[in-house]
Amino acid sequence: MIVELGHYALVLALATALVQSTLPLVGARIGDGRLAELGPLAAVTGFSLIALSFASLTMAHVGSDFSVLNVFQNSHSEKPLLYKITGVWGNHEGSMLLWVLILGLFGTLLALFGRDVPAELKATALAVQAWITSAFLVFILATSNPFARLLPAPFEGEDLNPILQDIGLAIHPPLLYLGYVGFSIAFSFAVAALIDGRIDAAWARWVRPWILTAWIFLTLGIAMGSYWAYYELGWGGWWFWDPVENASFMPWLSGTALLHSVIVMEKRSALKVWTILLSILTFSLSLLGTFLVRSGVLTSVHAFATDPTRGVFILCILVAFVGGSLALFAWRASALAPGGLFQPISREGALVFNNLFLATASATVLVGTLYPLGLEVLTGQKISVGAPFFDLTFGTLMVPLLFAVPFGPLLAWKRGDLLAAAQRLYAVAGVAVAAIVLAAALTGGTKILAAFGFGLAAWLLAGSLVDLVGRAGFPKAGPMLALRRLAGLPLSAFGSALAHFGLGLTLLGIVATSGFGTETIRMMRPGDTQEAGGYSLRFDGVTPRQGPNYVEEVGRFTLLSGSDEVDAIEGAKRFYPARQMPTTEAGIRTHWLSQLYVAVGDASGADGKGRVVRIWYKPLITLIWLGAVAMALGGGLSLADRRMRVGAPARVRQRPKPGAVPAE
Repeated sequence: MIVELGHYALVLALATALVQSTLPLVGARIGDGRLAELGPLAAVTGFSLIALSFASLTMAHVGSDFSVLNVFQNSHSEKPLLYKITGVWGNHEGSMLLWVLILGLFGTLLALFGRDVPAELKATALAVQAWITSAFLVFILATSNPFARLLPAPFEGEDLNPILQDIGLAIHPPLLYLGYVGFSIAFSFAVAALIDGRIDAAWARWVRPWILTAWIFLTLGIAMGSYWAYYELGWGGWWFWDPVENASFMPWLSGTALLHSVIVMEKRSALKVWTILLSILTFSLSLLGTFLVRSGVLTSVHAFATDPTRGVFILCILVAFVGGSLALFAWRASALAPGGLFQPISREGALVFNNLFLATASATVLVGTLYPLGLEVLTGQKISVGAPFFDLTFGTLMVPLLFAVPFGPLLAWKRGDLLAAAQRLYAVAGVAVAAIVLAAALTGGTKILAAFGFGLAAWLLAGSLVDLVGRAGFPKAGPMLALRRLAGLPLSAFGSALAHFGLGLTLLGIVATSGFGTETIRMMRPGDTQEAGGYSLRFDGVTPRQGPNYVEEVGRFTLLSGSDEVDAIEGAKRFYPARQMPTTEAGIRTHWLSQLYVAVGDASGADGKGRVVRIWYKPLITLIWLGAVAMALGGGLSLADRRMRVGAPARVRQRPKPGAVPAE
């Protein structure tokens, strides 16, 4: 009964979304306030119905109801409870339901917290949001019904893909979808602005918190996915330029450009047309990522669907929304006011420079991702575009952008002084040069590129603090006065500095682990030792162990510093009988910011006691993900700035009139 209730709730949600997609829009066009006010009510109702449907599917998974096809294909009675819950979105049908749930969540948040948005714009934006919701609800009900029944019901399920039975799956997809789908609000606002034919700085002020929220979640989602692939797949890498990885990275690049572009629009009423176009393109890239993962055109651990019918359906959705919005943009863009003027050397100019390189980088990743697919369709020839292409093209674009980052906050709006900004960065340049010289000296001049990478990271880290130091008055003002000024700065100033500092941390981690990491592959027998990262790693042997729904052979290692035993590391080979699939569980030991990473291979030798072991030493690798967390925290600080809350006036304490009695 719960399953049928969930299915019926989806049908009702579709009906509600159709109402939301038409009546509020009509009300906004004819000036009927009662019809326009249906938008928020329909958004909340639709989200509640989708949430009920999602809860029903979750209950079916938790209760191991194998009469439901989705549960049968992705669960098992012996699977731990946590993975029964995460298995809800560890498959195509459930993940699409989560996608639509988050889509409804953002529509509901706009309905409840968009009180300062003009009624006409809000009604139109909610209608556009409902167009997207309706399309994906039709897709789910027509091709990806998560509530399909099996008769007779099987006694046992087929289990979830073993590599998805990990805590990372509980965190990575929801965060990623909150970012992916969050950009739908920017898209809806952009289409609404094009329909209304009016866009101004106030529009940017309304949409900027939504863009920042989506960017924060997408940053965390990509970082969590990177770390999950790093420790779960046992390959020792943190980024593979996999097409599905690229599918999430492209909207992040475009969304970062959009986040900076909307600042220019809000502050200077400039870049209006470009900001609208970026809003459309960013969500379009999110839809493209959905198509790549769900269409079956890619074979990847991240991809779910293999049914071409679903791919054609999503392709139709992609063409309809991307093509329709771009056609509307082409029709209405000429009627939009171009916005304010500014000099090339200005803060606006720096942000345009930022947008130019980020948009080009996103386009480069797009070409590298789609070119093999297009070539295969046209000629039947299969090729792969791998890390060398992306490292060369993407890396080349990023170097000048990263070099320019510290300059942006130091330039004035409208007309800046590049020489004055450069003078404020003299000390930072000295730190960067010192880092280059030190790294080159420590490596004997054998890793010049890595040394320059350290210098660029030092440039970013130190440069991110210069604006705060200058605005606080260090060192001219006295320490106490400077600290008071620093404390009085808006949260967005700290947020911007922290985000740029986090970017420097990530770059430092990338350079260190790429330039100075080591890898050793050898056959080890019990008692053998191997040097790695300044330690000795002793192989103690393999022990069998039984898990809740798997068996594993655990390779035990002892970490030695000299003759002292420092720690124990365990790596394992697991086997899941239900799926008949093996997995590799890496053993990772973190020391400060570096990691020692061990992956145990298959048995070797006549007696079967030897093992092929891969040992990586990853210096400063944790900075890659800590930097991403710092970037997200920086976004959170900016989001917490009072000025982000549109229409929220500062609280002013009223002084009591002379002789007045204070209220009790």
